[in-house]
Amino acid sequence: MRVQFMLFVLLFGTLLSNASVQAGNQLANQPADQASKANYADIESFMDQEMKIQMQKFNIPNAAVSVVANGEVIFSHGYGYADREKELPVNPEHTLFRMGSTSKLLTWTAVMQLVEQGKLDLEADINTYLDFKMPDRLYTQSAQEPAAAPITLTHLMTHTAGFEDYPDMIFRLDEQQMLPLADYVRTYMPQRAFPPGEVVAYSNYGTALAGYIVERVADQIFEDYVDQHIFTPLGMEYSSFRQPLPERLQPHMARAYRLAQGEYEEGRFEFVPGPAGGMSSSAADMSKFMLAYFSGENEQGGRILREETIRSMRNQQFTQHPLLSGTAFGFMEGVFNGERTLFHGGSTMLFDTGLYLVPERNLGLFVSYSGGSYLAHLGLFQALMDHYYPAPPADHPLPPEGTIERSRQYVGEYQQNRRSFTTSERFLSLTMGLIQVQLDKEGYLLVSHAGEMNRFVEIEPGIYLNLREQGTQDYYGGFRTIVFGVDPYGNTMLMSDGPMTYSKAPWYASSSFTFLTIIAILLFIIISLLFWSIRGVFRLIRRSKSRTTLPPKLARAAAGIAIAFGVLTLAILIGVAINGQIDPVYGLPQAAFGVMPSWNSVLDVLPWLLITIGIFMIIFAVIAVWRKYWRISGRIHYVLFTAAAWMLLSLFMYWQLI
Repeated sequence: MRVQFMLFVLLFGTLLSNASVQAGNQLANQPADQASKANYADIESFMDQEMKIQMQKFNIPNAAVSVVANGEVIFSHGYGYADREKELPVNPEHTLFRMGSTSKLLTWTAVMQLVEQGKLDLEADINTYLDFKMPDRLYTQSAQEPAAAPITLTHLMTHTAGFEDYPDMIFRLDEQQMLPLADYVRTYMPQRAFPPGEVVAYSNYGTALAGYIVERVADQIFEDYVDQHIFTPLGMEYSSFRQPLPERLQPHMARAYRLAQGEYEEGRFEFVPGPAGGMSSSAADMSKFMLAYFSGENEQGGRILREETIRSMRNQQFTQHPLLSGTAFGFMEGVFNGERTLFHGGSTMLFDTGLYLVPERNLGLFVSYSGGSYLAHLGLFQALMDHYYPAPPADHPLPPEGTIERSRQYVGEYQQNRRSFTTSERFLSLTMGLIQVQLDKEGYLLVSHAGEMNRFVEIEPGIYLNLREQGTQDYYGGFRTIVFGVDPYGNTMLMSDGPMTYSKAPWYASSSFTFLTIIAILLFIIISLLFWSIRGVFRLIRRSKSRTTLPPKLARAAAGIAIAFGVLTLAILIGVAINGQIDPVYGLPQAAFGVMPSWNSVLDVLPWLLITIGIFMIIFAVIAVWRKYWRISGRIHYVLFTAAAWMLLSLFMYWQLI
């Protein structure tokens, strides 16, 4: 039970065209390699200037950057101190940063190597390769219904396996809390929420599962496999999936810092499910990895895949709609300034990483840093594209006739399909990744997403174009086009670029209804407690001055049980507030990374105690009305209090906090 973590989020806020067009510059009509070589003469001064901007904007204490183009490294540099206390500067050759989800690209590379060897089939049921069985059915299906279609490696690689997501099972600070991969994929096996191949929803578990399949088929632990078959062939001597790092690499690990109350504070080493995000590497090593993905252009690096395999990994493998960027094998697709881009970001609690490849320009960017935001690597890459490949002039179409009538159906709240549907983490869908869609009087859709408002215009029925000229804050893609459709459960679904979709929430499951209802009930409970407390004090004073007949025992018991409900509710809130304070270094409540106080188990018991008390309150409410305890206003108050208590409990049960 993680009710304390979920309730904290409620009370104190929330915490992560398929075709390219030519850039509108004077060299756009030249061959890509000639244009690129001519343009990059100022790469060093440009990158130094842009990194200074990003580091100041996002309070980044240390970073490493590398740029490759036309088969060679054209820029590699470190910024800030890898160790502030020792004043040890970042070395792009040797200083390691945590990769977060950018690590997944190595996992998918390992999968494709085994496909090349005929040991894995991308279209086979993954149960073929596992020593345990994945669920046959979706969580909504009964045992009498036909089994869902099998999950394949293609589904895992395109994030379309249909798994639900458990966001608080990712980060740990204690090595003893991080399960071995074989145990992790069993212990945290999620329910299947969507039919495979139909809904894209980014999945850390899916990548961890693919890493375990690599272990099984290769007959060696995942870390050893990557060392032998990827790091060694590419000469990546300062890279590792091992957690903690091997002794020879530990002195080279960048210390992670975050600005807190005006001072940079140091964080600890984070333990992450290895294949999904556990890699550490240097900028120079990641240059070698990027070069390996430019078939026919790699002058400096080794080979880890056949050229036809590289081409297949760079090709689009899934999209929710032909007008949307989708996913390649492991890479996300995006369009930046008209250029098709393959990329993958990565975030731990302390580090952020971005890797971007522009195949038609033979250009790649890698950047990793601590203490900042994913917006920094997005901003850096956008600045790079603006400088060397400016965007062509954008069209600004007007809303077509009848757009208001067609667009009304899309107004509402949309929740990520990357979420839990069967555990208490379901509640996080009310606070993370929400999209609010409104319609203005001119027919434009006003779409609130990632903390910013975007204005969309209809270009076809159900298809809308973003009129924002600057880059957006969307983590998974450009958020340039949105398409409305229907998910497998009949809900309106909002689809955009990259591996994420959003389903429209019914009114009773919207964040506004849920939060306003809970807040109103809590205020009613608090006011009732204050009223009963004040009234109790006055009664004690009057009773001491004169003989007053006591209410019947059952009436006193009814009042006591209601007061107990209110007090326990406040106790839960206080416990949540204490237990769920945001850690200034890690940016999450400590419960999110496995740090629990000794009294934490009490908070898991209290909600069940509230249900027991609530049952007695119903019984006492019936008796109070039947026997006419108190004045009529008192009876009405008690009935309303009981109803409010059960409405609160019902909401908790709906969101599976109980």
